[in-house]
Amino acid sequence: MTSDFSAARIHLERAYHYLRGNDETSRSTCEALDLLIETVAEAQHRRSETGVLAFPQATMRQSS
Repeated sequence: MTSDFSAARIHLERAYHYLRGNDETSRSTCEALDLLIETVAEAQHRRSETGVLAFPQATMRQSS
């Protein structure tokens, strides 16, 4: 199963939007959400690692 980073990011940004208070808890939570949103955005845009297939090398015979 793969993660849906796009959906996760939307929900984190929505949570950030709802925390509009000026209290310490709201501010510290928004700081933590900022870090999470940034991490998810990086994961969302990271290229997936693709495996490289090794093909056998054809040997060329030299004619004499």
